[in-house]
Amino acid sequence: MYTPAHFTPDEAAVRELLTEHGAGDLITATADGLVASTLPFVYDPDTGPHGVLLGHLARNNDQWSRPVLGAALAILRGPDAYVSPSWYAAKAEHGRVVPTWNYAVVHAYGELVVHDDAAWTGALVRRLTDKHEGRRPAPWSVDDAPAAFVAGQLRAIVGVELRISRLEAKWKLSQNRSAADVDGVVAGLRADGAHASSEAVERARPAR
Repeated sequence: MYTPAHFTPDEAAVRELLTEHGAGDLITATADGLVASTLPFVYDPDTGPHGVLLGHLARNNDQWSRPVLGAALAILRGPDAYVSPSWYAAKAEHGRVVPTWNYAVVHAYGELVVHDDAAWTGALVRRLTDKHEGRRPAPWSVDDAPAAFVAGQLRAIVGVELRISRLEAKWKLSQNRSAADVDGVVAGLRADGAHASSEAVERARPAR
């Protein structure tokens, strides 16, 4: 991934996105070509040199059963939004501005390991549920569903573990613009209702 120095995030920001992302894209190269699926992951930072991403696929999704050629790739995204050149102070100064897109993204590469094991997927489902339900005032629990129903659901999925060997990350959040231009981007995104992107630009604002 092309990443100029001013768009390179620190390790803490990368770990935060790996931990707090929404769903990501799992991409594998196979003898029949590229295969991709969108799924939520749990990030475990304490296993291996860069941690692991844990998720599951529907058993009927044959991506899990296709031998992978080389490394697998997971793409995890933070906030992203269109940036209008009309938001830049530079537009009024000299007009030499163009539209762009702001985003935060992590590419995680590594070995894909399949876990066709109900105990493994059961533990994963509980971790995923805790991750996404834990902040709710009345969180749903796997134990709220009938045990026989849960067992049937677990038979319908297969676990996947991406053992990360390499991470590439890029935070393209207007860090290359002047302070006045960044002010305009923050205000413009906020006016557009892109509050997550506005906050990301504010957090990434370079010290001057």
